[in-house]
Amino acid sequence: MSGGLTFEGVTKRFARRDGEAATALDAVTLAVEAQTFVALIGPSGCGKTTALRVANGLIAPDAGRVMVGGAAPRPGPEMGFVFQEFRLMPWATVLANVEFALEPLPFSRLERRDRARHYLALVGLERAAGSYPGQLSGGMKQRVALARALATEPGVLLMDEPFASLDAQTRELMQGELLQIWAARKPTVLFVTHSVDEALMLADSVVLMGQGRVLEHLDVDLPRPRNLAATRSNARFIALRDHLWARIRDLVLSDPKSAFFGREVCA
Repeated sequence: MSGGLTFEGVTKRFARRDGEAATALDAVTLAVEAQTFVALIGPSGCGKTTALRVANGLIAPDAGRVMVGGAAPRPGPEMGFVFQEFRLMPWATVLANVEFALEPLPFSRLERRDRARHYLALVGLERAAGSYPGQLSGGMKQRVALARALATEPGVLLMDEPFASLDAQTRELMQGELLQIWAARKPTVLFVTHSVDEALMLADSVVLMGQGRVLEHLDVDLPRPRNLAATRSNARFIALRDHLWARIRDLVLSDPKSAFFGREVCA
């Protein structure tokens, strides 16, 4: 059973190159209910990636706290993380890359192999188990990364722009696969994206961030299961998209630096 994820007044600052402090998260309070899919969107530098890293326990907040299922977060197999950059081991086979995530768990070698094969099959890569990352397309690499994150059967899945580097067609295919996998297992998902369409296609709710703060938490009241073509032509989808784009445009125009400022420290 997935646990919920809550941010309670979370603040995080980083030192900039000029010695000044940059606020990546500013008293963020947010509740992600168990087994729901929540997307974070907003201009570059608004704190989305920092929120994921605090949620994972990779970095500690300067104030406030994050709770996962009622406990403090810590990196481990109960929390999956899918990055934009794939982060696969180039010297290891596809199967070994997925098995690696299972090593901290009390499985035998045969059990690890069987589970890794199961999740590769789930993302349509069972025939590529013996291949190496260098032999795969970008979309296939991201499928391996997703299988690796899912193999530990985490209650919480954090995803940092996982499809951003893929071509448009592959991205849409991956969105569809992710929806099917989520519907079957229902982990709690916090998904960072710059794409308003992607956020609305995937999520139960969308959180708009700006300058390190939560500006709006918007319910995506669209029926599931979602078909890409049908969903995009839905009048409610169009209204939600127009609303979010207008808010993001206003954010960028009111603070031009927000579109590019300090991605490495405030993303």
